[in-house]
Amino acid sequence: MTEMSGTYNGSSLGLSGVYKSSPISMAKAVKNPSELEGMRNSHLRDAASLAQFWAWLEEEIHKDVKLTEVDVANKLLEFRSEQDGFIDTSFDTISGSGANGAIIHYKPEPESCSVLDPGKLFLLDSGAQYIDGTTDITRTVHFGNPAPREKECFTRVLQGHIALDQAVFPANTPGFVLDAFARSSIWKIGLDYRHGTGHGVGAALNVHEGPQSISFRFGNMTPLQKGMIVSNEPGYYEDHAFGIRIENLLVIKEADTPNRFGGIEYLGFEKLTFVPIQTKLIELSLLTSEEIHWLNDYHSQVWEKVSPLVDGSAREWLWSNTRPLAKQ
Repeated sequence: MTEMSGTYNGSSLGLSGVYKSSPISMAKAVKNPSELEGMRNSHLRDAASLAQFWAWLEEEIHKDVKLTEVDVANKLLEFRSEQDGFIDTSFDTISGSGANGAIIHYKPEPESCSVLDPGKLFLLDSGAQYIDGTTDITRTVHFGNPAPREKECFTRVLQGHIALDQAVFPANTPGFVLDAFARSSIWKIGLDYRHGTGHGVGAALNVHEGPQSISFRFGNMTPLQKGMIVSNEPGYYEDHAFGIRIENLLVIKEADTPNRFGGIEYLGFEKLTFVPIQTKLIELSLLTSEEIHWLNDYHSQVWEKVSPLVDGSAREWLWSNTRPLAKQ
């Protein structure tokens, strides 16, 4: 909202302004109970389609079927389109094999895209619009035997993802304060990524919705509030080699803390996305017991929530990819 002075009789009166956040953008950003229910429900249907997709893709790779990055994106769209309330993709699917995964906003084109290489990392960032919600999810997988470097980088990204997911913070905290939660694990080995950690997401609206964000760009002072939805998507991109990103969507909720210093409310996150994170890419020796517990608990929830929605090979895939991990 801006008020500006103009000119009088050809003479400038100078400029003055009043800048305020739009009440419309905040009304969209803070979801009401009906919007949150729709987001939860649409994410579960989306998870079911992703379980079907990943089961199909792993089987095709096992049979040595040659699939391009566009073939894969189109097949995912086919599975999603079978879900109730599906409208369209929420953005152009990023389907990147090997070095293409290192291009942060890569868009495969039929005439120039690559064939999936089972010996390289594959990054898939995708989303859908449903009548009751909007999804955005990234998973990175390997169909063969990942290299130690790939496992270390993936595990560091996962640690950042877990750290942000578990964050508890005072009400009215701007998103940039939380950005370091997601980066600290890769900072420890001198790495970083060149994009924000999280963006706002609409409820059956724009998949990139403001005004809130979680980013190193500290100019955005919008406070995070209960009912807002943000993405949690740390990554790492090794130029000309591979890309890694792990993305879930989160709802900001009130945190149950034993204290409220100064009478301030504390906030945390509720997960919306329930799709397995590939465990063979994890270097278990790097994870703490608490991080392993987080992953096992997450996969337990994935199985509990999504298994009733799938059958056959998709259910088998979901079962095998949600088994608990333990350090030897």
